Amino acid sequence: MCSQDGPPARARKVTLEIADIEAAARRIEGVAIRTPLIEHPELNRLAGGRILLKPENLQRTGSFKIRGAFNLLSQVPETERVKGAVAWSSGNHAQGVAMAGRLLGIATTIVMPEDAPPAKLHNTRRYGGTVVTYDRYTGDREAIALSIAERTGAIVVPSYDHPHIIAGQGTAGLEIADQARALDAELTQALVCCGGGGLTAGCAIALRDRFPALRVYTVEPEHYDDTRRSLESGRRMLADTTQASICDALLTPSPGQLTFPILEREVASGLAVSETEVREAMRFARRELGLVVEPGGAVALAAVLARRVETRGEVTAVMLSGGNVDVDMYARIQAEPS
Repeated sequence: MCSQDGPPARARKVTLEIADIEAAARRIEGVAIRTPLIEHPELNRLAGGRILLKPENLQRTGSFKIRGAFNLLSQVPETERVKGAVAWSSGNHAQGVAMAGRLLGIATTIVMPEDAPPAKLHNTRRYGGTVVTYDRYTGDREAIALSIAERTGAIVVPSYDHPHIIAGQGTAGLEIADQARALDAELTQALVCCGGGGLTAGCAIALRDRFPALRVYTVEPEHYDDTRRSLESGRRMLADTTQASICDALLTPSPGQLTFPILEREVASGLAVSETEVREAMRFARRELGLVVEPGGAVALAAVLARRVETRGEVTAVMLSGGNVDVDMYARIQAEPS
Protein backbone atom coordinates (compact mmCIF):
# COMPACT_ATOMS: atom_id res chain seq x y z
CA MET A 1 0.00 0.00 0.00
CA CYS A 2 1.29 3.41 -0.90
CA SER A 3 0.58 6.20 1.55
CA GLN A 4 1.69 9.09 -0.63
CA ASP A 5 -0.78 11.81 -1.42
CA GLY A 6 -1.92 12.45 -4.94
CA PRO A 7 -2.13 15.96 -6.38
CA PRO A 8 -4.34 18.29 -4.34
CA ALA A 9 -8.04 17.53 -4.74
CA ARG A 10 -8.75 21.26 -4.94
CA ALA A 11 -6.59 21.69 -8.04
CA ARG A 12 -9.57 21.32 -10.38
CA LYS A 13 -13.28 21.22 -9.70
CA VAL A 14 -16.26 20.79 -11.95
CA THR A 15 -19.90 21.66 -11.54
CA LEU A 16 -21.83 18.70 -12.85
CA GLU A 17 -25.59 18.61 -12.49
CA ILE A 18 -28.33 16.13 -13.18
CA ALA A 19 -29.27 18.15 -16.27
CA ASP A 20 -25.84 17.35 -17.77
CA ILE A 21 -26.47 13.62 -17.31
CA GLU A 22 -29.99 13.87 -18.73
CA ALA A 23 -28.56 15.69 -21.77
CA ALA A 24 -25.94 12.95 -22.15
CA ALA A 25 -28.72 10.33 -22.09
CA ARG A 26 -30.40 12.05 -25.02
CA ARG A 27 -27.07 12.27 -26.86
CA ILE A 28 -26.23 8.58 -26.58
CA GLU A 29 -29.75 7.30 -27.25
CA GLY A 30 -29.63 4.75 -30.04
CA VAL A 31 -25.87 4.32 -29.61
CA ALA A 32 -25.52 2.84 -26.12
CA ILE A 33 -27.71 -0.13 -25.23
CA ARG A 34 -30.22 0.35 -22.43
CA THR A 35 -29.02 -2.68 -20.50
CA PRO A 36 -31.58 -4.39 -18.25
CA LEU A 37 -31.84 -4.33 -14.46
CA ILE A 38 -32.08 -7.94 -13.34
CA GLU A 39 -33.03 -9.67 -10.12
CA HIS A 40 -32.31 -13.28 -9.19
CA PRO A 41 -33.96 -15.21 -6.33
CA GLU A 42 -30.78 -17.04 -5.29
CA LEU A 43 -28.84 -13.79 -4.95
CA ASN A 44 -31.72 -12.24 -3.01
CA ARG A 45 -31.76 -15.27 -0.71
CA LEU A 46 -28.04 -15.02 -0.02
CA ALA A 47 -28.22 -11.27 0.53
CA GLY A 48 -31.36 -11.28 2.65
CA GLY A 49 -32.69 -8.38 0.60
CA ARG A 50 -33.33 -7.32 -2.98
CA ILE A 51 -30.29 -7.12 -5.28
CA LEU A 52 -30.77 -5.42 -8.64
CA LEU A 53 -27.91 -6.02 -11.07
CA LYS A 54 -27.01 -3.66 -13.92
CA PRO A 55 -25.13 -5.87 -16.43
CA GLU A 56 -23.04 -3.42 -18.45
CA ASN A 57 -21.08 -6.44 -19.64
CA LEU A 58 -23.96 -6.66 -22.14
CA GLN A 59 -23.27 -3.11 -23.32
CA ARG A 60 -21.88 -2.26 -26.73
CA THR A 61 -18.09 -2.95 -26.68
CA GLY A 62 -18.59 -5.06 -23.54
CA SER A 63 -18.54 -2.31 -20.91
CA PHE A 64 -20.11 1.00 -19.88
CA LYS A 65 -17.30 3.02 -21.49
CA ILE A 66 -19.10 3.73 -24.78
CA ARG A 67 -21.45 6.01 -22.80
CA GLY A 68 -18.83 8.56 -21.83
CA ALA A 69 -16.71 8.26 -24.96
CA PHE A 70 -19.62 8.93 -27.31
CA ASN A 71 -20.96 11.73 -25.12
CA LEU A 72 -17.62 13.54 -25.32
CA LEU A 73 -16.71 12.91 -28.95
CA SER A 74 -20.21 13.71 -30.25
CA GLN A 75 -19.79 17.26 -28.90
CA VAL A 76 -16.54 17.91 -30.79
CA PRO A 77 -17.11 20.42 -33.62
CA GLU A 78 -16.93 18.96 -37.13
CA THR A 79 -13.95 21.17 -37.96
CA GLU A 80 -11.93 19.64 -35.11
CA ARG A 81 -12.77 16.00 -35.80
CA VAL A 82 -10.30 15.74 -38.69
CA LYS A 83 -7.44 15.99 -36.17
CA GLY A 84 -8.45 12.69 -34.60
CA ALA A 85 -8.66 11.69 -30.95
CA VAL A 86 -6.21 10.14 -28.50
CA ALA A 87 -6.85 8.29 -25.23
CA TRP A 88 -5.09 6.04 -22.73
CA SER A 89 -6.69 2.92 -21.33
CA SER A 90 -6.16 -0.60 -20.02
CA GLY A 91 -8.76 -1.75 -22.51
CA ASN A 92 -12.42 -0.91 -21.88
CA HIS A 93 -12.14 2.84 -22.44
CA ALA A 94 -9.94 2.02 -25.44
CA GLN A 95 -12.73 0.02 -27.03
CA GLY A 96 -15.34 2.63 -26.17
CA VAL A 97 -13.30 5.44 -27.73
CA ALA A 98 -12.46 3.37 -30.82
CA MET A 99 -16.13 2.50 -31.36
CA ALA A 100 -17.33 6.07 -30.74
CA GLY A 101 -14.69 7.33 -33.15
CA ARG A 102 -15.77 4.87 -35.81
CA LEU A 103 -19.42 5.89 -35.45
CA LEU A 104 -18.54 9.58 -35.67
CA GLY A 105 -15.86 9.33 -38.35
CA ILE A 106 -13.01 10.32 -36.01
CA ALA A 107 -9.66 8.52 -36.24
CA THR A 108 -8.53 7.30 -32.82
CA THR A 109 -5.16 6.46 -31.26
CA ILE A 110 -5.15 4.58 -27.95
CA VAL A 111 -2.20 4.18 -25.58
CA MET A 112 -2.53 0.75 -23.93
CA PRO A 113 -0.33 -1.37 -21.65
CA GLU A 114 1.54 -4.06 -23.54
CA ASP A 115 0.20 -6.66 -21.10
CA ALA A 116 -3.45 -5.67 -21.59
CA PRO A 117 -5.74 -8.67 -22.19
CA PRO A 118 -5.27 -9.80 -25.80
CA ALA A 119 -9.02 -9.57 -26.41
CA LYS A 120 -9.02 -5.88 -25.45
CA LEU A 121 -6.06 -5.11 -27.71
CA HIS A 122 -7.65 -7.06 -30.57
CA ASN A 123 -11.08 -5.45 -30.21
CA THR A 124 -9.67 -1.93 -29.97
CA ARG A 125 -7.95 -2.49 -33.32
CA ARG A 126 -11.07 -4.20 -34.71
CA TYR A 127 -13.16 -1.15 -33.85
CA GLY A 128 -10.73 1.01 -35.83
CA GLY A 129 -8.35 2.28 -33.15
CA THR A 130 -4.60 2.59 -33.67
CA VAL A 131 -2.90 1.06 -30.61
CA VAL A 132 0.35 2.36 -29.10
CA THR A 133 1.63 0.08 -26.32
CA TYR A 134 3.75 0.88 -23.24
CA ASP A 135 5.09 -0.83 -20.11
CA ARG A 136 2.54 -0.15 -17.34
CA TYR A 137 5.22 -0.48 -14.62
CA THR A 138 7.77 1.94 -16.10
CA GLY A 139 5.89 4.06 -18.64
CA ASP A 140 3.57 7.05 -18.24
CA ARG A 141 0.52 6.45 -20.41
CA GLU A 142 -0.89 9.92 -19.95
CA ALA A 143 2.40 11.58 -20.92
CA ILE A 144 2.60 9.42 -24.05
CA ALA A 145 -0.96 10.30 -25.07
CA LEU A 146 -0.48 14.01 -24.39
CA SER A 147 2.69 14.04 -26.50
CA ILE A 148 0.71 12.52 -29.37
CA ALA A 149 -1.99 15.17 -28.92
CA GLU A 150 0.60 17.95 -28.89
CA ARG A 151 2.20 16.65 -32.06
CA THR A 152 -1.03 16.00 -34.00
CA GLY A 153 -3.60 18.33 -32.47
CA ALA A 154 -5.77 15.31 -31.60
CA ILE A 155 -8.65 15.64 -29.13
CA VAL A 156 -7.75 14.16 -25.74
CA VAL A 157 -10.36 11.75 -24.36
CA PRO A 158 -9.56 11.04 -20.68
CA SER A 159 -10.84 7.77 -19.28
CA TYR A 160 -12.64 9.38 -16.34
CA ASP A 161 -11.50 12.91 -15.48
CA HIS A 162 -13.65 14.98 -17.83
CA PRO A 163 -17.16 16.37 -17.24
CA HIS A 164 -18.52 14.90 -20.50
CA ILE A 165 -17.12 11.49 -19.58
CA ILE A 166 -18.59 11.63 -16.07
CA ALA A 167 -21.97 12.74 -17.42
CA GLY A 168 -21.97 9.98 -20.02
CA GLN A 169 -21.17 7.29 -17.47
CA GLY A 170 -23.88 8.71 -15.22
CA THR A 171 -26.51 7.69 -17.77
CA ALA A 172 -26.18 4.15 -16.40
CA GLY A 173 -27.32 5.53 -13.05
CA LEU A 174 -30.32 7.24 -14.66
CA GLU A 175 -31.31 3.94 -16.22
CA ILE A 176 -30.95 2.10 -12.92
CA ALA A 177 -33.23 4.62 -11.21
CA ASP A 178 -35.91 4.44 -13.90
CA GLN A 179 -35.76 0.66 -14.10
CA ALA A 180 -35.89 0.27 -10.31
CA ARG A 181 -39.07 2.37 -10.20
CA ALA A 182 -40.58 0.11 -12.86
CA LEU A 183 -39.78 -2.88 -10.62
CA ASP A 184 -41.42 -1.15 -7.65
CA ALA A 185 -38.02 -1.06 -5.94
CA GLU A 186 -37.16 1.84 -3.63
CA LEU A 187 -33.39 1.73 -3.78
CA THR A 188 -31.57 2.22 -0.48
CA GLN A 189 -27.97 1.69 -1.61
CA ALA A 190 -25.80 1.17 -4.67
CA LEU A 191 -22.41 -0.52 -5.14
CA VAL A 192 -20.36 0.67 -8.10
CA CYS A 193 -17.07 -0.67 -9.45
CA CYS A 194 -14.48 2.09 -9.17
CA GLY A 195 -11.19 2.88 -10.90
CA GLY A 196 -10.69 6.59 -11.45
CA GLY A 197 -14.24 7.32 -10.32
CA GLY A 198 -16.00 8.51 -13.46
CA LEU A 199 -18.69 5.84 -13.39
CA THR A 200 -19.26 6.14 -9.65
CA ALA A 201 -19.34 9.94 -9.70
CA GLY A 202 -21.84 10.11 -12.56
CA CYS A 203 -24.04 7.33 -11.19
CA ALA A 204 -23.99 8.81 -7.68
CA ILE A 205 -25.28 12.17 -8.95
CA ALA A 206 -28.02 10.47 -10.99
CA LEU A 207 -29.10 7.96 -8.36
CA ARG A 208 -29.14 10.41 -5.47
CA ASP A 209 -31.17 12.86 -7.53
CA ARG A 210 -33.84 10.17 -7.91
CA PHE A 211 -33.37 8.57 -4.46
CA PRO A 212 -32.00 11.31 -2.15
CA ALA A 213 -31.53 9.02 0.86
CA LEU A 214 -29.64 6.39 -1.14
CA ARG A 215 -26.11 5.41 -0.01
CA VAL A 216 -23.47 4.90 -2.70
CA TYR A 217 -20.37 2.76 -2.13
CA THR A 218 -17.29 2.56 -4.32
CA VAL A 219 -15.83 -0.94 -4.70
CA GLU A 220 -12.20 -1.57 -5.63
CA PRO A 221 -9.73 -4.48 -5.67
CA GLU A 222 -7.25 -4.85 -2.83
CA HIS A 223 -3.99 -2.88 -3.33
CA TYR A 224 -5.86 -0.53 -5.68
CA ASP A 225 -8.29 0.79 -3.05
CA ASP A 226 -6.97 4.34 -3.41
CA THR A 227 -10.50 5.77 -3.55
CA ARG A 228 -11.48 4.06 -0.30
CA ARG A 229 -8.40 5.41 1.43
CA SER A 230 -8.83 8.83 -0.15
CA LEU A 231 -12.38 9.07 1.16
CA GLU A 232 -11.18 8.09 4.62
CA SER A 233 -8.31 10.57 4.66
CA GLY A 234 -10.02 13.46 2.89
CA ARG A 235 -7.25 13.78 0.29
CA ARG A 236 -6.33 11.93 -2.88
CA MET A 237 -4.12 8.92 -2.16
CA LEU A 238 -2.03 6.84 -4.54
CA ALA A 239 -2.32 3.13 -5.18
CA ASP A 240 0.72 0.89 -5.04
CA THR A 241 0.98 0.41 -8.79
CA THR A 242 3.79 -2.13 -8.43
CA GLN A 243 1.19 -4.69 -7.33
CA ALA A 244 -0.19 -7.10 -9.90
CA SER A 245 -3.95 -7.58 -10.12
CA ILE A 246 -6.38 -9.50 -12.30
CA CYS A 247 -8.70 -6.45 -12.17
CA ASP A 248 -6.97 -4.72 -15.08
CA ALA A 249 -9.94 -2.42 -15.74
CA LEU A 250 -9.59 -0.75 -12.32
CA LEU A 251 -5.83 -0.23 -12.00
CA THR A 252 -5.77 3.56 -11.82
CA PRO A 253 -3.15 5.32 -9.65
CA SER A 254 -5.56 7.61 -7.80
CA PRO A 255 -9.05 9.13 -7.94
CA GLY A 256 -9.41 11.89 -10.49
CA GLN A 257 -9.03 15.58 -9.77
CA LEU A 258 -12.57 16.12 -11.03
CA THR A 259 -14.13 12.91 -9.76
CA PHE A 260 -12.81 12.99 -6.20
CA PRO A 261 -14.68 16.11 -5.01
CA ILE A 262 -17.89 14.57 -6.39
CA LEU A 263 -17.17 11.29 -4.64
CA GLU A 264 -16.48 13.10 -1.38
CA ARG A 265 -19.87 14.79 -1.62
CA GLU A 266 -21.97 11.90 -2.91
CA VAL A 267 -20.43 8.65 -1.64
CA ALA A 268 -21.02 7.06 1.78
CA SER A 269 -17.72 5.17 1.88
CA GLY A 270 -15.42 2.86 -0.06
CA LEU A 271 -15.09 -0.92 -0.01
CA ALA A 272 -12.33 -3.28 -1.13
CA VAL A 273 -12.40 -6.95 -2.08
CA SER A 274 -9.73 -9.62 -2.48
CA GLU A 275 -8.86 -11.43 -5.71
CA THR A 276 -10.21 -14.64 -4.20
CA GLU A 277 -13.56 -12.91 -3.66
CA VAL A 278 -13.52 -11.50 -7.20
CA ARG A 279 -12.87 -14.95 -8.65
CA GLU A 280 -15.79 -16.39 -6.68
CA ALA A 281 -18.05 -13.58 -7.91
CA MET A 282 -17.10 -14.36 -11.51
CA ARG A 283 -17.99 -18.02 -10.96
CA PHE A 284 -21.26 -17.07 -9.28
CA ALA A 285 -22.18 -14.79 -12.19
CA ARG A 286 -21.59 -17.60 -14.67
CA ARG A 287 -23.16 -20.38 -12.59
CA GLU A 288 -26.27 -18.62 -11.27
CA LEU A 289 -26.83 -15.75 -13.69
CA GLY A 290 -25.41 -17.05 -16.96
CA LEU A 291 -23.27 -13.90 -17.28
CA VAL A 292 -19.63 -13.54 -18.30
CA VAL A 293 -18.16 -10.77 -16.14
CA GLU A 294 -14.52 -9.65 -16.15
CA PRO A 295 -12.59 -9.32 -12.86
CA GLY A 296 -12.91 -5.54 -12.59
CA GLY A 297 -16.56 -5.75 -13.52
CA ALA A 298 -17.25 -8.27 -10.76
CA VAL A 299 -15.92 -6.35 -7.73
CA ALA A 300 -19.29 -4.89 -6.69
CA LEU A 301 -20.92 -8.32 -6.85
CA ALA A 302 -17.96 -9.69 -4.89
CA ALA A 303 -18.61 -7.12 -2.16
CA VAL A 304 -22.20 -8.35 -1.84
CA LEU A 305 -21.25 -12.04 -1.74
CA ALA A 306 -18.43 -11.35 0.76
CA ARG A 307 -20.81 -9.26 2.92
CA ARG A 308 -18.65 -6.16 2.78
CA VAL A 309 -21.84 -4.16 3.26
CA GLU A 310 -25.12 -4.96 5.01
CA THR A 311 -27.73 -6.12 2.48
CA ARG A 312 -30.34 -7.68 4.80
CA GLY A 313 -33.57 -5.76 4.41
CA GLU A 314 -31.98 -3.42 1.85
CA VAL A 315 -32.71 -2.78 -1.81
CA THR A 316 -29.28 -2.69 -3.42
CA ALA A 317 -28.27 -1.78 -6.97
CA VAL A 318 -25.07 -3.53 -8.06
CA MET A 319 -23.04 -2.56 -11.12
CA LEU A 320 -21.50 -5.25 -13.32
CA SER A 321 -19.31 -2.86 -15.27
CA GLY A 322 -17.80 -5.06 -17.98
CA GLY A 323 -17.27 -8.48 -19.50
CA ASN A 324 -14.10 -8.13 -21.57
CA VAL A 325 -12.07 -10.94 -20.05
CA ASP A 326 -9.19 -12.96 -21.48
CA VAL A 327 -10.56 -16.35 -22.54
CA ASP A 328 -7.76 -18.42 -21.01
CA MET A 329 -7.89 -16.53 -17.68
CA TYR A 330 -11.66 -16.90 -17.58
CA ALA A 331 -11.45 -20.65 -18.21
CA ARG A 332 -8.91 -21.07 -15.40
CA ILE A 333 -11.05 -19.12 -12.95
CA GLN A 334 -14.18 -21.06 -13.85
CA ALA A 335 -12.31 -24.35 -13.33
CA GLU A 336 -11.27 -23.42 -9.78
CA PRO A 337 -13.30 -24.95 -6.93
CA SER A 338 -15.83 -22.62 -5.27
